[in-house]
Amino acid sequence: MPIGQVTRGTTGTNRLRRIDRWIAQLPALRRAEYPLVVDLGYGASATTTLELHQRLARVRPDVEVVGLEIEPSRVTAAIPFARPGVQFAVGGFEVPLPGRGRDARATVIRALNVLRQYDEAEVLPAWRLMVSRLQPDGLLVEGTCNEIGRIASWVAVGAGGPESFTVALHLAALSEAGEVPSVVAERLPKVLIHRNVDGEKVHSFLMELDRWWAVHAPLGVYGGPQRWLATCGSLRDAGWPVLGTRARWRLGELTVAWEAVAPRGFAW
Repeated sequence: MPIGQVTRGTTGTNRLRRIDRWIAQLPALRRAEYPLVVDLGYGASATTTLELHQRLARVRPDVEVVGLEIEPSRVTAAIPFARPGVQFAVGGFEVPLPGRGRDARATVIRALNVLRQYDEAEVLPAWRLMVSRLQPDGLLVEGTCNEIGRIASWVAVGAGGPESFTVALHLAALSEAGEVPSVVAERLPKVLIHRNVDGEKVHSFLMELDRWWAVHAPLGVYGGPQRWLATCGSLRDAGWPVLGTRARWRLGELTVAWEAVAPRGFAW
């Protein structure tokens, strides 16, 4: 039996484009002998699975994407959209890979807006189960985004546990609305969303992100990307374990090592 709960199934065109773009640059995907990616909990339509395949195929034309849903009726509705490189099946956190043999493993598992509806205590067991279905160097990408995908965050989890945390924002919209980067607090992964309080690392990280965003406000006249580049650079220079290059920052992303935001008492 599939492991998990039926979610609301909310989905939409281009909602997960920021996450897809990040996955496309992963060494695990680009170097995999047989790139196999799972879209876990794709929702009420096949849209996000089809888009994931389209985006990843630009860097790995041989990529295969399997869309998994725990609700059989959603799979039935998606199957007519299957095509070479794209398959749909019933499944949950156990990540079945139909037709590929018992030992088949995924290169990347994308699970967006799935665990948000679970209790925090259920996150680690779900992570561990999904990670057990990965290739040795594979990654689980688990997180949350808003309805139109302009605000998102996710954790990358490998065999040894969480490795990094990423924030991705639409910088023009952020600037036009007069928002601050900590607007992402409402879209933190389940493992972090209840930890945005005094004394927790993720709270300190978001406050520091806002502080440097304010410091570099004068650069806003040159556009949101210039202000964001300066913000990310200042965080790195202040000692935060910022990962990635300026090219990634320019896209509105900021990735830090997991240790920068890990909840108190967290143990893999």
